[in-house]
Amino acid sequence: MSTTSVSGTIPDTDRIEDLPEEGATAPSGIDTAELGAILLGRWPEARLAARKRAEDPRFQSKYDQTVADQRATTLEQLKLLTEAGPQYLGMPESVGGAMSPGANLSAFEELVLADPSLQIKSGVQWGLFGSAVLNLGTEEHHQKWLPAILDLSMPGAFAMTEIGHGSDVASIGTTATYIPETDEFEIHTPFKAAWKDYLGNAALHGRAATVFAQLIVNGTNHGVHCLYVPLRDENGEFLPGVGGEDDGRKGGLNGIDNGRLHFDHVRVPRTNLLNKYGDVDENGVYSSPIPSPGRRFFTMIGTLVQGRVSLDGAATIANQAALSIAVRYAEQRRQFTTDSDIREQTLLDYQRHQRRLIPRIAETYAMTFAHQQLLDKFHEVFSGQDESDGNRQELETLAAAFKPMSTWSALDTLQECREACGGAGFMAKNRFVELRADLDVYVTFEGDNTILLQLVAKRLLNDYSAEFKNADVGVMARYVADRATEAGFNRSGLRKLTQAFSDTGDSRKSVNALRDPAAQRALLTDRVQTMVGDVADELRAVGRKSRTEQAEAFNRNQNRLLEAARSHAQLLQWEAFTAGLEKIEDPDTKRVLTWLRDLFGLHLIEQDLAWYLSYGRLSMRRGRALESYINRLIARLRPYSLELVDAFGLSPELLRAEIGGTVEAERQQEAEDYYRRLRASGDAPVKEPKPAKDPGAQTRGHHA
Repeated sequence: MSTTSVSGTIPDTDRIEDLPEEGATAPSGIDTAELGAILLGRWPEARLAARKRAEDPRFQSKYDQTVADQRATTLEQLKLLTEAGPQYLGMPESVGGAMSPGANLSAFEELVLADPSLQIKSGVQWGLFGSAVLNLGTEEHHQKWLPAILDLSMPGAFAMTEIGHGSDVASIGTTATYIPETDEFEIHTPFKAAWKDYLGNAALHGRAATVFAQLIVNGTNHGVHCLYVPLRDENGEFLPGVGGEDDGRKGGLNGIDNGRLHFDHVRVPRTNLLNKYGDVDENGVYSSPIPSPGRRFFTMIGTLVQGRVSLDGAATIANQAALSIAVRYAEQRRQFTTDSDIREQTLLDYQRHQRRLIPRIAETYAMTFAHQQLLDKFHEVFSGQDESDGNRQELETLAAAFKPMSTWSALDTLQECREACGGAGFMAKNRFVELRADLDVYVTFEGDNTILLQLVAKRLLNDYSAEFKNADVGVMARYVADRATEAGFNRSGLRKLTQAFSDTGDSRKSVNALRDPAAQRALLTDRVQTMVGDVADELRAVGRKSRTEQAEAFNRNQNRLLEAARSHAQLLQWEAFTAGLEKIEDPDTKRVLTWLRDLFGLHLIEQDLAWYLSYGRLSMRRGRALESYINRLIARLRPYSLELVDAFGLSPELLRAEIGGTVEAERQQEAEDYYRRLRASGDAPVKEPKPAKDPGAQTRGHHA
């Protein structure tokens, strides 16, 4: 067991080699069974059942088709999935469901291993269209519409996004105006920028939609609400007043029929308003259990957070798959001779290759543990265990923090794994290029990543401001003094990290303090708090000025705020990884995973090293020592790389990549056997001798 535990500290010795962690016998290996069970999370049965389905070729990607054929195939796959019944996991018992939101998303996330198009199409049908009815409607709506949604007899679309506003849902242009004479709502898109766009199921298959619109009653706009609106008849023809277009071929996910919709004074009954949070009675009177329009809007939108939660999980699984393939290939593929004329070097024995893959393994473990916490929070809220406003806000903030990090990481990891496998990685049969194309849109749907991080940043600012909301003059004076002198920084213990050494000059000892998890947490936390504090101070200075000046000040600081939000998300991932270590009982496994957690934390610090140096949080000596120590840590983790990806538990049928199997090892063995036989036969050609040196060459060169 390593002395670097979650709560432990590192002794202040002079040399890294003196530390017990380094001097002890290397771990014999990883208990992949125990670790794999931990990585499956709280609902392993749902995940394993989903993986079993994903191994069935009928559910798997078929990319060698036209767009039309791929769409038809995905629809047939969705019908097969409907028969299997995972969509009932998250539904209430009143419609035959199990009311286990966590199990539902666990199963949904694993579908990315079968076919991302199938995953997202099922997400549109049940996770968006169905969930809007479930979470925004009442029991009457559930009984009326959910059975047909669940058995796919009513395919539907989720009509929120407009081409003119995108992530700015509060400003959408579509209207739903109450008509008292007929007790109906009139749905209308008054201009083309208000057309609903990028909607799954809209181009062909959707026969109804949950449409988000500005609700206007008696001349008053009550903000964005959602209505159930029929789109097509049983023959697939648009109903009167409804129109649309096909978005056509996309960069990925071409099994989904994305399209755009528009409405020309389309009438629906008043009771089609999904009225859990806002209702209009038969007398045309609007009412809501949430008086504040702003809070009402965010409450309604917040009920649809499961899309962000599930994309975080799916991106994490995509990382696991990519690294499983790339590490297996790197353990077999050999290139260039080093210390042997017979056997070439394995790719994963090269430092640069280790640098490419092993830090991303660490990041993926951090993402996995962080997602487990997010999924637990989601289940608490949507199962009814804790539906408090505070818990909902925490869920929304966590989802807004983790979804950007994991989806960006998935694109980065898939690309790096593709390149690390050379030309073989570019072959479609090895999955990287197709997975990357399909996951590309994950960074901009269910909330554009940059916008989501801005939401996180605003929450950080609000929390920061709340600390001083009721502060007296004395507290504020001490705060200002602390900011000026960085007394808080001195008290935090970070000051000693910046101290340079003047004794032996051995820079390796300068990294010792960074191996303490408390020091890692302190550095990661301080970066977030300092950046948020700097921006808050600047915004506070314009707090009483005009809205224009306040907006300009916010815009000047937007990039810093987004960086603070990103760092906050990474801190949360580090903390989740640290908490995950406590679940591991096998001492060798825990020791290796502690190294992996340290690698994740130190790699984050290395990526932002310029900030830590410029703000005096690290000395130049420690900054220089960091790279070499990370390289040593990666080298120490290298023997366990294959076991670390084996613990993901992804079978060959789930990976479906030729180079993720044994084909390369067989090729290498065949070549080695050939050269061994050739040498033994005595018929091996001899190498061309090097040309004899010209004794006068050096003299002529000197005179020249």
